[in-house]
Amino acid sequence: MAETKSEGGGIKIICENRKARHNYFIEDRFEAGMVLKGTEVKALREGKANLLDAYAIFKGGEVYLLNANISPYAMGNRENHEPLRTRKLLLHHSEISKLWGKSEIKGYALIPLKMYFKNGIAKVEIGLGRGKQAHDKRQVTKEREAQRHMAKITKGQRR
Repeated sequence: MAETKSEGGGIKIICENRKARHNYFIEDRFEAGMVLKGTEVKALREGKANLLDAYAIFKGGEVYLLNANISPYAMGNRENHEPLRTRKLLLHHSEISKLWGKSEIKGYALIPLKMYFKNGIAKVEIGLGRGKQAHDKRQVTKEREAQRHMAKITKGQRR
């Protein structure tokens, strides 16, 4: 069974896409519901999901989540779901138009950041991200190491 974390406010995290923060500058975040089948919800409650290669697209004025892997439910019958099926995301019209306007700019993508249960309802956090290039990733790593080094120095001085 996958390990899940729980935070305050009735949120139970199912899975996170940690690679997204490494490969993209996340500029905006949106919370969206998902249209799911019953066996998908049961599999999510067991923590069997993966967002590693997932992304979102616009089709017909709506947003869809592609390549989000929700493993088949072990106790499911012949009506079990397909693991990589396309799932519709539930967003307000104003949020969809805002996302669509920003995602039309070259280099922007809709990336799922994490999937969680909020008050018993499955949600996905979508981030509007701009792709990082190799030099951007190196710069971020260099800054992070500098901050760690400064923290280590200041911690030693306080003693």
